[in-house]
Amino acid sequence: MGFDKNNKEKDKVNSYAEILEAIAHAPIEKRAMTNHGVLNEAYAYAKPSSFARGMRIDIGGVCILMISGTASIDENGVSVHIGDFSAQLRRTFDNITGLLESEGATWHDIVRTSCYLRDIDRDYDVFNAGRTAFFQEQGLDPLPASTGIQAHLCRPELLIEIEAIAMFRTDKGAESKG
Repeated sequence: MGFDKNNKEKDKVNSYAEILEAIAHAPIEKRAMTNHGVLNEAYAYAKPSSFARGMRIDIGGVCILMISGTASIDENGVSVHIGDFSAQLRRTFDNITGLLESEGATWHDIVRTSCYLRDIDRDYDVFNAGRTAFFQEQGLDPLPASTGIQAHLCRPELLIEIEAIAMFRTDKGAESKG
């Protein structure tokens, strides 16, 4: 019986080694991601900016989405919900949701967020309550890693901007996503 257990453990280790070997030699494919139904491209702004809404990186059956700082911007590149922190936060989450959906992902795939607040002392309590409510609506468990940072944002009317990183499996043997 101990022999079978040792063989199973050895098979597991060999299987992990094979996966790591495959990933180590897998090609890395990357491309910009977008969702024009939610956000326009930064280069189309009145004052153009040179960045992609996000980058999709595929490597060895795993997809990583690196979502650029996203704020309360509409599909025409206009800042919306001026002066209303809660509404800007909701629009920001909706914009990120649209970007995730464009790549077949959900908030369950988010592993990290970086949250930039124009005035962290004034807005943190409202931010944290809104983020907590949104994450509960999404049924997230575990919660993603996250950092809250005070920052000057690219437009003076913006109160919140969020970057996000998502990861999920794309290979045929992948478990179904939550």
